[in-house]
Amino acid sequence: MYEPSDEELKSVEDWFAQYDALAEQGTIERLADLAVFPMNLATDVPGGFAAVRQWTREEYVEAMREAMGGGTAELGMESVRTPHFLSPNLVFVETTATMTVEGRRESMHYGDLLVRTEEGWAFQTMAQGGWGHGWPPARRG
Repeated sequence: MYEPSDEELKSVEDWFAQYDALAEQGTIERLADLAVFPMNLATDVPGGFAAVRQWTREEYVEAMREAMGGGTAELGMESVRTPHFLSPNLVFVETTATMTVEGRRESMHYGDLLVRTEEGWAFQTMAQGGWGHGWPPARRG
């Protein structure tokens, strides 16, 4: 099992601080600059099975514009992140986020695989339940 240094842990915290600031501002193109494409997605179809696909940069930007609109600043988003380093260059980060939507507090749990690139950390895989409305279920083989 790989044990990250304090510096490595801080580098992931710093990456998410940058990501969160860009998300608050709604600068989707700059968020896309922090990713590696094609991006892998794993989710599930409510009442069904898992669903997976890959997004191009253009598909990611379109989906995030729809999900984030002009940014997340008004949502009062609070996130607790737990990084699990698989190696010095791969870290899976579990996040529990709580936000206020139309006066209601809502929570979600998801994970991101970050990969270390020459430019620094980038997210490459997103995993979260419930996004697969209309997606075909995953199939083996």
